[in-house]
Amino acid sequence: MQSLQNDRYLRALLKQPVDVTPVWMMRQAGRYLPEYRATRAQAGDFMSLCKNPELACEVTLQPLRRFDLDAAILFSDILTIPDAMGLGLYFETGEGPKFERPLRDMAAIEALPIPDPELELGYVMDAVRTIRKGLNGQVPLIGFSGSPWTLATYMVEGGSTKSFNIIKKMAFAEPAALHLLLDKLADSVILYLNAQIAAGAQSVMIFDTWGGVLSPRDYEEFSLRYMHKIVDSLTRENEGRRVPVTLFTKNGGMWLEAIAATGCDAVGLDWTINIAEAKARIGDKVALQGNMDPSMLYAPPARIEQEVQSILAGFGTGTGHVFNLGHGIHPDVPPEHAKAFVDAVHRNSQQYHQV
Repeated sequence: MQSLQNDRYLRALLKQPVDVTPVWMMRQAGRYLPEYRATRAQAGDFMSLCKNPELACEVTLQPLRRFDLDAAILFSDILTIPDAMGLGLYFETGEGPKFERPLRDMAAIEALPIPDPELELGYVMDAVRTIRKGLNGQVPLIGFSGSPWTLATYMVEGGSTKSFNIIKKMAFAEPAALHLLLDKLADSVILYLNAQIAAGAQSVMIFDTWGGVLSPRDYEEFSLRYMHKIVDSLTRENEGRRVPVTLFTKNGGMWLEAIAATGCDAVGLDWTINIAEAKARIGDKVALQGNMDPSMLYAPPARIEQEVQSILAGFGTGTGHVFNLGHGIHPDVPPEHAKAFVDAVHRNSQQYHQV
């Protein structure tokens, strides 16, 4: 395997010294880039793009040609595992993902297969291998998965939801059914992420997008417990390097200590928590990733730079900060604003690093 020309992202996750704060963006390969929209049109639709390793590689590399990013993230979707389980994933224009066969009872959950990552999800592993080749050691590649709870919300609800009442009904009226589903999903995610690592992902991230809709007790029982199980079973060293693991729960600011205690290397922060407070609470245990409000990218570049300076000052000196947005970049953000953001992080962070 080729050596890395820029490893500051991996070093920061492991709380090692870096020259400047590394930066990447959630959803950095996506609809805000005209070249992405052209490639998606070429593929025909979103899932066809995900399932074509060459085109998935192309859109993964597109933002790196424009911006001085410190990591690439695999272009894929969190719903690849439920799709491979045979639930009939499809996308309605303007409505997001839907499943033809949502899970509503124990019998359906018991019948659910655990997908083989190199068979049913082989297109993802082929994309990882193709992207690693395409990166040629420029920056590290991040692999990822949805958390069991977040995947389960889509699989039980049948798609996106604002109320979560169907899955919460299962959680409280039929907890054994939901725990079986979450257990199967945790096992599937372990296999999936370990296969991504074997294929060449140099760091992995678990997106718990909907953990924040749970009460503290239920978050521990239905979300964190299963992410902890995954962290315990991941390959943590490959190609002679540690493979860092980042956990991100949107609206999870009240549970930072519990997330940090799972054994992960880094905790992702959304924009609803002050990074100085997060660092005071868990910064001696794990690295922090975050945490600018994605909507700040609508602001003029001078205002974006002010916000970057504010977050960098909030974290201050010391190791263990990966700069990111608090969630994914919005589709209508001007690409030049994304460039202003990335450049501002590098330019303004040198003062906090004495290597």
